[in-house]
Amino acid sequence: MSDARAEEFDLVIVGTGSGNSIPGPEFDHWKIAIVEKDLFGGTCLNVGCIPSKMFVYAADVAETIRNASVYGIDAHITNVDWVAVRDRVFGRIDPIVEGGESYRLSDECPNITVFKGEGRFVDKRMLEVTDPEGRVSQISGRYVVLGAGARPFIPPYPGLADIDFHTSDTVMRLDTLPQRMVIFGGGYIAAELGHVFSAFGTEVTVINRGDRLLKHEDDDVSQCFTRLVQDRFNLRCGSEVTRVSQDGKTVCVEIVRNGEAETIETDVVLVATGRIPNGDRLGLEQAGVSHDGGRVLVDEFFRTDAEGVWAFGDLSNIHQLKHLANAEVRALRHNLLVAEGESDGPMLTVDDRFVPHAVFGHPQVASVGITERAAHEQEVPVTVAIKEYGATAYGWAMEDTQSFCKLIAHAETRKLLGAHIIGPQAATLVQQLIQGMEFGQTVDELASGQFYIHPALSELVENALLDL
Repeated sequence: MSDARAEEFDLVIVGTGSGNSIPGPEFDHWKIAIVEKDLFGGTCLNVGCIPSKMFVYAADVAETIRNASVYGIDAHITNVDWVAVRDRVFGRIDPIVEGGESYRLSDECPNITVFKGEGRFVDKRMLEVTDPEGRVSQISGRYVVLGAGARPFIPPYPGLADIDFHTSDTVMRLDTLPQRMVIFGGGYIAAELGHVFSAFGTEVTVINRGDRLLKHEDDDVSQCFTRLVQDRFNLRCGSEVTRVSQDGKTVCVEIVRNGEAETIETDVVLVATGRIPNGDRLGLEQAGVSHDGGRVLVDEFFRTDAEGVWAFGDLSNIHQLKHLANAEVRALRHNLLVAEGESDGPMLTVDDRFVPHAVFGHPQVASVGITERAAHEQEVPVTVAIKEYGATAYGWAMEDTQSFCKLIAHAETRKLLGAHIIGPQAATLVQQLIQGMEFGQTVDELASGQFYIHPALSELVENALLDL
């Protein structure tokens, strides 16, 4: 199929998350189209990493106040002004979103045309974009970069489609703080947003099919996290949702757990059962782009098997992480210039062996590398060390009796294979271990080849390494 009406571009970018950073000075002479169906900035800026962590920080403050008595401090929370909390977050984010879009629409970007609407392939490197008013534009590109991200997965629970429910895309903009909330799911979104609403006073019930939360973490971490949040959530692990219904403003959730039926009444339902790539909405078959369900398949240079079509980030990577998408897009923009003969090769790849992640729940969790279970399944000879926060001076000062750092090293090469931390500042503490893994240091070099400040919390890492 071809259509003479299609406006031709050198580059078409679908999605304005990390993809919005592709058009730099090197591309000023390229005619570029940017397609965005939602808000500029993508998931991270609008409905993901940034707003959720701003809420999490406020929730952490609330929990610190609530537990201050352990330090001999008499402190109480008399009120949570949800609207003020919410507006602090989006009062800062929304202007950034609007500014980003205005910049791309301005005379400062004369080589860029923005198409607001949903884009779908209709032929090789040719897309139709339907704007909110139903008007259709047809565009084509010598190169097309797909960065359309992912969306919340909605499970097929009976009755769910007939009620008013929320996902992480909408729940942070609630007008009032609910008294009761039911959360479907047991992953990082459920953990983080459950922490937020529980800290602000909402009665949170978490319904999860599995026997524990954060099942993809190391078993020791997952079990510890599940045990600790039982004090804050009404936890219903091992549950099947049999029906969801709504009567006025009250939602009834019917579950079966251990063979027994239970009905839970709530004000708000949050669906936090994971996110799925948006490839199924792009008309990939029309362009000859191979995919696995909604996930676009790419080679190590981010090329699909359709000539001139590239993809990156949550749309193509099994790791849905902003820091990985950023690294991929930096390599991809270089590779585009190489493909066009405007930059010297070779093309760049991204080594994702040691991609870390964190869960900003309460407690916080951070992880990089393999779990102990995976090591045993792969028959890798390992040594394991676990060091509690309370075994360090700073952890002792914090009165921490639950948190720990778990390290997994190859028994023969002495290289660190996995690091898993649960507790305060976990996402920060794991960074020095990521660096050691990335640069091939042994645990012995990491333990004794540098100074660790005493009595900083980083001694937790030092002591765990010394145990190895």
